[in-house]
Amino acid sequence: MKIDPKSIGVGQYQHDVSQTQLARKLDAVVEDCVNAVGVDLNTASVPLLTRVAGLTRMMAQNIVAWRDENGQFQNRQQLLKVSRLGPKAFEQCAGFLRINHGDNPLDASTVHPEAYPVVERILAATQQALKDLMGNSNELRHLKAADFTDDKFGVPTVSDIIKELEKPGRDPRPEFKTAQFADGVETMNDLLPGMILEGAVTNVTNFGAFVDIGVHQDGLVHISSLSTKFVDDPHTVVKAGDIVKVKVLEVDLQRKRIALTMRLDEQPGETAARRGGGADRAQGNRPASKAAKPRGRDAQPAGNSAMMDALAAAMGKKR
Repeated sequence: MKIDPKSIGVGQYQHDVSQTQLARKLDAVVEDCVNAVGVDLNTASVPLLTRVAGLTRMMAQNIVAWRDENGQFQNRQQLLKVSRLGPKAFEQCAGFLRINHGDNPLDASTVHPEAYPVVERILAATQQALKDLMGNSNELRHLKAADFTDDKFGVPTVSDIIKELEKPGRDPRPEFKTAQFADGVETMNDLLPGMILEGAVTNVTNFGAFVDIGVHQDGLVHISSLSTKFVDDPHTVVKAGDIVKVKVLEVDLQRKRIALTMRLDEQPGETAARRGGGADRAQGNRPASKAAKPRGRDAQPAGNSAMMDALAAAMGKKR
């Protein structure tokens, strides 16, 4: 891994939660991902190998040391020659370690060495060589998993083995999509009201969502602009990482603020009127009956905010 996942920011609340619990959960997620995808035994680094189930940091270091001294691994059984890596550790880690172009094509798959006898029974039934059967969808689709089960491997496991033989070495991860930033739009100065852009959601709050549109300053989609329908909680509409289409409503270069909308039919200037001319952002697009009512001396007309800003600016000039 090129960077410790803990160094990747995940929003403004990252340091508000228990760092111990966060680290524990993060480690578990990283290990799940590494084991689901698999690791190339002949190229993996020590930090990556350490994330494989059953391997300690010492074992990972010994694997790399063995590789440096003896060359590439040719089969999974050679793992048993690594110092401190015994049968129990081998049983846990072997299925997650891949050897491409090795002695046995199955070593490059998710099939665990303990399940190789199941594959041998499949080969005997189909009367085909392993290299001919792997990737042969027409032949494999006619097989019934129940015909190859035993006391150790049931239908679910055999079904997974057949799927792996059908698409050997498949990557279980879905296609990674990124936002396609508009050409020529690189800074806030390039933005114009009415522009429709693609961006990635970077953070979701109670009052809306922040979106990266490629200008080094995230824009805000207010809760009232997330959907044409009433939205009570922005988290039900978007989440961090989502790719969304947004329209630019307003650009404030001085304060470095960008107002965006996901209601693509919305026109610049409509937002302020819909929000009541300066209503609290967190109040969003809640029905008028639920809107917070002004209380006591703290209450002030909606337009007072702009007036106070102007007054403060005037006082600053006099000084």
